[in-house]
Amino acid sequence: MRLFSTLLITMTLSVASMASFAERLTLERIYGDPSLSGPGMGDLVMSPDGARVTFLRGRDDDRYQLDLWEFNIRDNTTRRLLDSRLLVPEEKLSDAEKARRERTRTAGFRGISDYSWSPDSKQLLVTLAGSLYLVDIAQPDKARKIVSGDVIDPKISPKGHYVSFVRDQNLFTIELATDREIQLTTDGGGVIHNAEAEFVAQEEMGQTSGYWWAPDDSAIAFKHFDESPVPNARRFEIYADHTEMIEQRYPAAGERNVLVSLAIVAPAGGKITPIDLGPDKDIYLVRADWSSDSRKLVYQRETRDQKRLDLISVDAATFVQRNLFAETSDTWVTVGNRPHFLENSQEFIWESERSGTNHLYLMDKNGLLVHAISSGDWGVDQLLAVDEKNGLVYVTSNHDAVTDKQVYSLPLDGSSANTPKRITSADGWHEASFSRQGEAFIDTWSDPEHPPQISVRHADGSLISWLSHNEINDRHPYAPYQKSHVPTEYGTLVASDGQVLHYAMLKPSGFDPARHYPVFLSVYGGPHAQTVERRWGDLFSQYMAQQGYIVFKLDNRGSSRRARQFTDVIYKNLGKHEVEDQLVGVDWLATQPYVDAKRIGVFGWSYGGFMTLRLLEAASDRIALGVAVAPVTEWDLYDTHYTEQFLGHPKENPEGYKQSGVMAHLDGLKSPLLLIHGMADDNVLFVNSTRLMEELQNRGILFNMMTYPGQKHGISKRSSNLHVFKTISQFFDQHFGVAQLK
Repeated sequence: MRLFSTLLITMTLSVASMASFAERLTLERIYGDPSLSGPGMGDLVMSPDGARVTFLRGRDDDRYQLDLWEFNIRDNTTRRLLDSRLLVPEEKLSDAEKARRERTRTAGFRGISDYSWSPDSKQLLVTLAGSLYLVDIAQPDKARKIVSGDVIDPKISPKGHYVSFVRDQNLFTIELATDREIQLTTDGGGVIHNAEAEFVAQEEMGQTSGYWWAPDDSAIAFKHFDESPVPNARRFEIYADHTEMIEQRYPAAGERNVLVSLAIVAPAGGKITPIDLGPDKDIYLVRADWSSDSRKLVYQRETRDQKRLDLISVDAATFVQRNLFAETSDTWVTVGNRPHFLENSQEFIWESERSGTNHLYLMDKNGLLVHAISSGDWGVDQLLAVDEKNGLVYVTSNHDAVTDKQVYSLPLDGSSANTPKRITSADGWHEASFSRQGEAFIDTWSDPEHPPQISVRHADGSLISWLSHNEINDRHPYAPYQKSHVPTEYGTLVASDGQVLHYAMLKPSGFDPARHYPVFLSVYGGPHAQTVERRWGDLFSQYMAQQGYIVFKLDNRGSSRRARQFTDVIYKNLGKHEVEDQLVGVDWLATQPYVDAKRIGVFGWSYGGFMTLRLLEAASDRIALGVAVAPVTEWDLYDTHYTEQFLGHPKENPEGYKQSGVMAHLDGLKSPLLLIHGMADDNVLFVNSTRLMEELQNRGILFNMMTYPGQKHGISKRSSNLHVFKTISQFFDQHFGVAQLK
């Protein structure tokens, strides 16, 4: 009866209403070209002299093919510097580069993968298809290939005398004055890696590089690791036409990690000097950095249980070490960013959650606190720049709203630690990149109604020039769909412990408060993440709202950009409190007069897939169906650093691991389930789903399944990406009887 009434309402829509739906979003258009968000710009960088902004941009006919562009600030002109297709018509990537892109969430993109400026702003170092090119900014059409082959992590040295890179698990430099290639390490290969970040460092610690230049070009500190202790997991990657046996050294929770060490070498070669990391070998080397005068190497060492992080200084001449201080926690120490060394003193700025929220502290050369730069019940997201001349620090923060990100300035002397000055004016979400000395910044702003707009601004926030005003005018790709755009509503609910939970909701196109709508509950729910943000994006949610769904998102306890009181609740038991909070949202939705409480469904990917399963297990009486994509099902299958951060070692918390998994609660799963997984996933391994499949079958629980041959965690192949979202929406439509025009 319900299905019939829904169809009848749909069929009797007035002609005027039908016309209003004529330009609704389609999945083919969302994932087609050109991008509906307008001409995107990625990897925005201001040249050291402040004259240009360079960026990567996809083509109108292929948004995933990236070329290098520049915007000249002085004359307001934009030009393409480097056409990736002209340099390399057909791109072939090494397995190492494919894995790196999977870690950096850039899998699926082609063309120029990264670039960097020379210190004199005259040249750019560009990576394309594993080879390196030097581009003269005055003659970009004469790009010179300097290295061929499978090169990763290239850099121009701080003084511009060298280019460095990693090839075949060894560290190399090129002396630019002579074009001489120098191999600095020779033992790389097999299980031995030099100047690379290991799997968990890339995936969980944000470590994109495994080596660090001294500011004066005198030395390079680099990571060395041996993978032999890590279990060699044999798994299949299933493709459409073949199957590959992959031997991946995957450090699952409770297993051994790599053996890591640190060393220093001169860029011209010679003796390699190891740095003693202490007697405990079961550690994480989070990163290393140099003081501004290049006399000190400072590295961050974290214990296996992640409850202690030491900041240790090494004299570059004598190699004498000094433990500056330690960050400790009863739960876990969050890995932060690098210490920022001041150029005009031996002091440095340190980021810490020691007060319960993330703030900045000025420390002296011995690691003693000088004063707090920021404080209060708000938190710093990122240190952007330091203007030592004017005594100012620039940060992004949630100071005005948890759902917003704004740019602020603070006095370096700590005189206004609790009252930052807001620099950006428009409410919403700002991503910023400052010039070297903090005189200007690139501001990328959006809100739910406006796609990203990019400008160059003075440090006080005043406009210098627009890079991309990106207004939705008649020529904008989104223009045909603007009238159908569904606004986002924001609100708060209260968790069981009284803490505030933020939610976002989209009501269906042509919303009628007298009707009863199905709900598309989109969940992630994992730590170090936030989904309720006032920014542009997630056009799939727009699509579902335009198809007749109420779309609802809620950030549960454990989510990022909140105080430790909010995040630490999940320690030793993943899923419990997160599910409780999501059900606060589900129960609230069920009381709304416009919600059909019998048609609430949930969708999630990765941790969200795990949450989908846990929600169905806990509340199949309130949640009618679920779609779980690439879910973690048992936490002993996931990696050491992430899992042990929240659950501890499996031997020390066996019950926590059991109760945090999906299998212990399967008896509660009664609602229809669609399980989706890429068959070559090297992050959340496919065995997570195969274990679940077998257990569901053993218990006689019926479910639907969709697998993607050859696809990894992001299912990034264009045709597969479109297919997966078609599959998700169709599953909801079929069960909920939504039959509006597609």
